[in-house]
Amino acid sequence: MTLKPLALWTAGALLALLVAGAGYFSLRAADRPAAAQHSLRPDDPQVLRVGERIYAQQCAACHGAKGEGQADWRDRGADGLLPAPPHDSSGHTWHHPDEQLFAITKQGLAQLINQPDYRTAMPIYSGVLSDAEIVAVLSWIKAQWPPEIRQRHDEINVQYRKSLSR
Repeated sequence: MTLKPLALWTAGALLALLVAGAGYFSLRAADRPAAAQHSLRPDDPQVLRVGERIYAQQCAACHGAKGEGQADWRDRGADGLLPAPPHDSSGHTWHHPDEQLFAITKQGLAQLINQPDYRTAMPIYSGVLSDAEIVAVLSWIKAQWPPEIRQRHDEINVQYRKSLSR
């Protein structure tokens, strides 16, 4: 009869360890940004159709119809703001992983860099575009890049995701 209480105690202890382990890993996952949550989809024709439409409506006026950006985009204007950078391969958009591009578009650069007083002409699209629409427009931008730039951007995403798992 001493075997039954020992088996029950062992099963209870094992269950408690499993619950504690699941809680630990879920808390760790909640503390990290979701790397793949906003992955771009530049090879999905349906996503690209939506992204192209949104880019034309929301982005082209500043960033150019072909992503060429504004003149002198590296130099602050008289208003102290930087002109809109290009989103084509000549700009720096592809230097940022998907999750950062998403965060800049949705919440603004000031929040991403944790500098609330940073001024920019770039609108914040939270409440204007859904997460899926932001992913669509960023996917369309990426789809315009030459294959070698897309490959380099994919490598940046891999490195970024590795940095989150450390």
